[in-house]
Amino acid sequence: MNQDHTLHNLMLDEIRDLYDAEKQLVKALPKMAEKASTSGLRQAIEHHLGETQGHVERLEQAFGMLGEKAKGKHCAGIAGIIDEGSNILGSDYAGVVKDAGIIAGAQRAEHYEIAAYCNVIAWAKTMGHDQLASLLHETLQEEKAANDKLTALGEGGINREASAGAMTGGSMA
Repeated sequence: MNQDHTLHNLMLDEIRDLYDAEKQLVKALPKMAEKASTSGLRQAIEHHLGETQGHVERLEQAFGMLGEKAKGKHCAGIAGIIDEGSNILGSDYAGVVKDAGIIAGAQRAEHYEIAAYCNVIAWAKTMGHDQLASLLHETLQEEKAANDKLTALGEGGINREASAGAMTGGSMA
């Protein structure tokens, strides 16, 4: 088997992808927070921005645990999700309708990250990198909590408020 095609190298490749994804999100989250009309959504995004900066630091620790230099690999998946989210941010949707769209875009990013972290953690455990798996599990828990918070915000009123305009024949803006 080619040395470059090992599970270790696949895991390292995925960590590089996650590193780039987290760095892209550090740049995108402030724009989302700025466009949020409800304080709860804005605060949730700002809180997760701080966590995301911590995720970057944890991934740098992960590289160190593996004896590797912290280096990203362009994450096209998150780039696409951010691009789609930018369409909502720049749209004519306003208020809670835009907030509902922001939640949807943010949850796409969370689900992408959750899937990636689950795989990297499973691979790390399989190869006996228990300390690495534990470190990345902290990030996974924060990603899941952020997703749950977004769900709670949507179901806790934003979606209902956004739908009120549709029920009364309201427009996009």
